[in-house]
Amino acid sequence: MIKWAGWIITLCGTAHTLGALTVQQAARHAGTWFSGGLWNEDLADMSPAGSAYWLSLASFGVPLILVGLTVLWLDRRGLTPPTFIAWTLGAWTVVDAVVLPFTPWPLFALGCALLLIGARRARRDSPEPKAGLPQA
Repeated sequence: MIKWAGWIITLCGTAHTLGALTVQQAARHAGTWFSGGLWNEDLADMSPAGSAYWLSLASFGVPLILVGLTVLWLDRRGLTPPTFIAWTLGAWTVVDAVVLPFTPWPLFALGCALLLIGARRARRDSPEPKAGLPQA
């Protein structure tokens, strides 16, 4: 379950970033981004180039890719990801669902649920040693 959660989180971040750059055509503003055109950008009154930047490269997509790959990395090493990752992403997903109900938040909620279930099963299957007891 943890592996599936990691792949879903990675997929969501990748799809968002690449979708913004291609389908939403944010990449057409790259010349403005890399020439300093956003240095004096007013976040309250964004230009199309500024909006495209925040939708794509500066969005949550890249960090989600890193979180998903970290979950996969931990799983491959037999380590259980901390549950705060799933709870935090889950809370964020609820906010997203309320603010923008027609986004793929159900897929992301599934990833969070799988991560929580997988972490719980991993804890159940290999309980941590009690504090103060000698370890073998």
